[in-house]
Amino acid sequence: MSRIKNRDTKPEIIVRSLLHRAGYRFRLHRKDLPGKPDIVLPRYKTIILVHGCFWHRHEGCRYAYYPKTRVDFWQKKFRQNAKRDQKVQNELLKLGWKVCVVWECETRKPEILISKLQQILKG
Repeated sequence: MSRIKNRDTKPEIIVRSLLHRAGYRFRLHRKDLPGKPDIVLPRYKTIILVHGCFWHRHEGCRYAYYPKTRVDFWQKKFRQNAKRDQKVQNELLKLGWKVCVVWECETRKPEILISKLQQILKG
């Protein structure tokens, strides 16, 4: 698992590219914020978290399957991930940030994703 990337993943790069082409400027992985969020748009006081469907358990997604081996290990791992995600989101909300979660499977349809992002940033 040490080889699993936690930054500059393909879904994250797709979201960053869409935002940049749409004219939004942002910061990456700010260490002074809880959880070192993937994308920070200070001007809009908005944070975008790009979650992998498998690791963060996107409910109802076909990519959020459970491995057939070491079931207890994986259940514990996924529970801890979900708990940490919720804690980080709560901390960011308390600090006054808007938090948007973009799922890996959403990056496969960029035209829908950019309209979702623009709607969040304008609203």
